Amino acid sequence: MTWIKPSFLWMMYRSGWGTKEGQETVLAVEITRDGFDWALRHACLSHYVRGLHPDRSAWQRDLKRAPARVQWDPERDLHLRPLPYRSLQLGLSGEASARYADEWIVSISDVTPLAHEIHALVGDGELDSATRLLPQEHGYPAGEELLAHLSS
Repeated sequence: MTWIKPSFLWMMYRSGWGTKEGQETVLAVEITRDGFDWALRHACLSHYVRGLHPDRSAWQRDLKRAPARVQWDPERDLHLRPLPYRSLQLGLSGEASARYADEWIVSISDVTPLAHEIHALVGDGELDSATRLLPQEHGYPAGEELLAHLSS
């Protein structure tokens, strides 16, 4: 499974600012909106939600068939502490993973030096400077019909 993590700070939490073993390189991958929307339309929640799914068995069948899955994980602050709202993590497998690699990728940038620079500023207590360096992130303008099957 390949995971798309649209939140920079959540990725820093996951990779330990690009210092965890096997995660020393942090890449920013830009993909097409059509591709991201396709993945959302074909995704299943990674966990069962009573009322959203007919029953646990139906959810399990959907999860096995879905080429993408969605997790909602706590967003993180500059100290990588959880915030009271969640960010989407989008897992791709099978057809979605192939489309991602072959069709959706627009650009790939190594942001490891940026991650290390921001981390150093946070360590030095320079939170305003660190904040100014964060990549600009905006809420995704997805219509309700695109996310209705993914809200818990």
